Amino acid sequence: MADDHETNQRGSLVSPDTRDTHVPVSIRSWLTSVALPGRRIVAVRSLIGGYSNDNVAMTTADGRAYVLRRYRRTNACAVEAALAARLARVVPVAQLVAADPTGSSAGEPVLLSELVPGRPVSDVLRELPEPAAVELGRSVGKALARIGSVSFAAPGFFADGYLEPGPAGVEPISGLDAFVERCLEQGNAAGHLSDGEQRHLRRFAERAAPELAVLQGSRRLVHGDFNPKNLLAAKRDGRWQLTAVLDWEFAFSSSPLFDIGNMLRDARPAGFAQAFVDGFRDGGGDLPRDWPRLSRALDLYSLAELLTRPVEHRYFGRALERIRALLAE
Repeated sequence: MADDHETNQRGSLVSPDTRDTHVPVSIRSWLTSVALPGRRIVAVRSLIGGYSNDNVAMTTADGRAYVLRRYRRTNACAVEAALAARLARVVPVAQLVAADPTGSSAGEPVLLSELVPGRPVSDVLRELPEPAAVELGRSVGKALARIGSVSFAAPGFFADGYLEPGPAGVEPISGLDAFVERCLEQGNAAGHLSDGEQRHLRRFAERAAPELAVLQGSRRLVHGDFNPKNLLAAKRDGRWQLTAVLDWEFAFSSSPLFDIGNMLRDARPAGFAQAFVDGFRDGGGDLPRDWPRLSRALDLYSLAELLTRPVEHRYFGRALERIRALLAE
C-alpha cells in the first residue's frame, strides 16, 4: 500500500477520505455493533468503478481492509450474499463478512466483504505480452467453467437469498425478438440507430430466436456481467492469477453462453480469447455446435437493454458500436 493511495477491488487508485458523509450514521452503527464488533474504523475511501452500486473501502485499526456495498438501484444484497457463501469453494470471490439485505439494522441494504487484492483484468490486459495474456485467458475460462458447474432446479432469475430460480416456467433464453422490439420501442435508439439499422436488428433477433431454442432448459449459474472489468487478477510467483470474480447482482440460472458472449463481445489481446475458450473446455465447460453465433445472439439481450439507458450513460455508445459490428458480421 502506498502512502496515500491503495488499489481497491476494481484496481482504481483512490485518495484517502475519512468524511462521515460517505457512510451514514445508521450504517456506521451497524458496522461497529454487528458487522465489525470491537473493531475501530480509521479510514473510509470511495472506490471508483461501481455503476449500479456504491462501494466504499474501509480500514480498521488492526489493519484489516473491507468493502462496504450499498445498493443504488435494484436490491440484490440477499442474492449476492447467498452466492458469496455458495461459491466460496468453487471460484475466487470476495469473502462475505456480514450483510443486512432488508436494511432493518443498517437503515438500508448493505453488504460487507473483505477487500480482495488485485487489479481489474481489463487494466492488466492492456500491458500483458501475448504469452501472459494467453495464460490469464485460460485461467479465466476455467473459472467460468467452474461457475457453470453450479446448477439449479430450473432456469430463471433469483429473487432472494434462497436462490430458487423463477418465476415458475420462465425461460431466460426465449423471446429474444420480442425483447429487442420492446427495447427499441421503449429505449433511446431513435436518433442513434437509423431506421435501416433498427430493421436489420429486428431481423437478426427474429432469425436468432428459433436457433436459441436448442439452449432452452439450461439451468447453470450465469454471472450475467462476466467481463474483464468484473474480474481481479494479481501477480504471484511471476504469473498473473485470477483473485476474484466480483459483482454478482445480475446472476441467474440458464446457459453459460450468456457469459461467453459477454466476455467475447469486445476485441481482446492476441491469444486471450482463444485461450479463454480453451480454458473453458479444459475446465469441463460444454460448447455446443455453432456456439459463437449462439453466444453472440444471447449477448444481444444485454446490448438491447443498454439501449434503454440514458444516452449519456457510458455504455450506451458502446452498445451502439457493438450492435453495428454485430449486424456487419
